[in-house]
Amino acid sequence: MTIVHGKVGPLSVILGIILIFAAHNDEKNYIQLSFRQEALLTLHKPHLICFPAMWSGLFTHLTESWNNFKGLDPDYITWMDLMQKHGYHTQKYGKLDYTSGHHSVSNRVEAWTRDVDFLLRQEGRPMVNLTGDRRHVRVMEADWKNTDKAVAWIREEAINLTQPFALYLGLNLPHPYPSPYAGENFGSSTFLTSPYWLEKVMYEAIKIPKWSSLSEMHPVDYYSSYTKNCTGQFTKKEVKNIRAFYYAMCAETDAMLGEVISALRDTGLLKETIVIFTSDHGELAMEHRQFYKMSMYEGSSHVPLLVMGPGIKEQQQISNLVSLVDIYPTMLDIAGIPVPQNLSGYSLIPLLQGKAEEEVSPRGPRPSWVLSEFHGCNVNASTYMLRTGKWKYIAYSDGHSVLPQLFDLSADPDELTNVAVKFPEIVNSLDKILRSVVNYPKVSSYVQEYNKKQFISWKQSLGQNYSAVIANLRWHQDWLKKPKKYEKAIDEWLIQQRK
Repeated sequence: MTIVHGKVGPLSVILGIILIFAAHNDEKNYIQLSFRQEALLTLHKPHLICFPAMWSGLFTHLTESWNNFKGLDPDYITWMDLMQKHGYHTQKYGKLDYTSGHHSVSNRVEAWTRDVDFLLRQEGRPMVNLTGDRRHVRVMEADWKNTDKAVAWIREEAINLTQPFALYLGLNLPHPYPSPYAGENFGSSTFLTSPYWLEKVMYEAIKIPKWSSLSEMHPVDYYSSYTKNCTGQFTKKEVKNIRAFYYAMCAETDAMLGEVISALRDTGLLKETIVIFTSDHGELAMEHRQFYKMSMYEGSSHVPLLVMGPGIKEQQQISNLVSLVDIYPTMLDIAGIPVPQNLSGYSLIPLLQGKAEEEVSPRGPRPSWVLSEFHGCNVNASTYMLRTGKWKYIAYSDGHSVLPQLFDLSADPDELTNVAVKFPEIVNSLDKILRSVVNYPKVSSYVQEYNKKQFISWKQSLGQNYSAVIANLRWHQDWLKKPKKYEKAIDEWLIQQRK
């Protein structure tokens, strides 16, 4: 969550980015959002890892933030850096996660080896865990501590500032929790909450998503489902519980947002503060036989973006497709700071104020499409998504070796029927647009070479410890059954010539 106390003309703003649920779900009304007078926009994530696009304002292939380990350079100038340079008091709390070097060794090695000819489970089986009793409110203690810090800062410092300010609060919820039952090295596949929050969910109204059979799945989807440990049998109750616990985790997140808004209201700052609420990615919550992110399906790529504050038209739902790369120019526009013309994103202020963009933006109107791309773990091909109107086009790798997908979201909102073969002219048209934005076969090839070079460097750094280390990453439960087989597969991949 970001709060900006500054200008939209001249005024103060608080920009808040809170990691929360994917707004596309029709079950979203189970969560009573703390916003009461807000604008809701249709936002898609330009890259399905944590924050680089939001802090850079650029598409992933431009920053080369290929995975959760390879983020932005540490000296990259963010919008908050520019706001500070122009006189804003800036403050950050909580999850940032946009520079290089974050996440586990497993996470980066899984991304580097995605082209290796093996299939290994990288996560624990998704499950739920009920903790505490009906009085247990603060389940995600770390997030609550950061919320408390932000609230205290508003009440004790922001109220006394003579300069405009920008406050950022990043929460980990409703991200699934670690799963220690899976062994020493484990992923995060546990949906955890308390009875206090679970009782706020309308359990009987939760829909169980439809699944394609394993044999009918797109090959990249199958790889994702398998590596996420979701190809086994799940009862309807298991799936429904996972979704219920996820919504309960969203409710807890919403309560943290409520604390921030209450602090602004109590201090009299709310009337002169802009609050922006969004997420770094969605959560599939067992849609398409997956949990987590790393997918171009709506549950993963379509996230909420709500804005409230002075100058923002109230109670409006904006249908234009927007992206997290739009946050960077929006923040600068709010503060009255000149917006660099090389950014991938466009300011959201014209949309929020109901103005015709072409009349106020030097770059002209925003595109009618949004782009998302992914090059990390749990997906065995670089993936590119173009969304425009009712169509979603997904291309893979070099555009030929893996079949594309095309979904008509108006007729098929659950994205169950790939109509790429049925509408070749639409595929060709959207692929032409996609290639005009990014030379994706070239980018895919570059990423493949990057992955191999990074893995070789990592392997050499381990020396004689290599076999023991690689066997005990998150995939250890499968790897240790046939360690020589998997090491051989990597060796064969390393000696393959570039195609």
